[in-house]
Amino acid sequence: MSNKQKALQDIRNAVGTEVGECSVDEFISHHLEELPSSYWKAKTGVEVPEINQVIDLLILRNKWDDEEVYDFTLPDDVTDYVISVKYTDNGELEDIDMES
Repeated sequence: MSNKQKALQDIRNAVGTEVGECSVDEFISHHLEELPSSYWKAKTGVEVPEINQVIDLLILRNKWDDEEVYDFTLPDDVTDYVISVKYTDNGELEDIDMES
């Protein structure tokens, strides 16, 4: 599993948890409210996607070279927000945040 895949899996694992509450869950609920149903329909085939369908859309916006930090966002530049996944030097999950 690549580091990018690991980060996406950690995002999935955070859904509905204390870690995910102010990051993944907030990112998804915010964008489900703010983006038009036509965006979701074009990307997922449905007007109101499930959480996993939104996560499946995430693309890597940035990988910080000096740290193990991966920033994921939605395609087509529809948002300035990212889900930022941070790891310690030994590869342990440190934090997941929603940032702009």
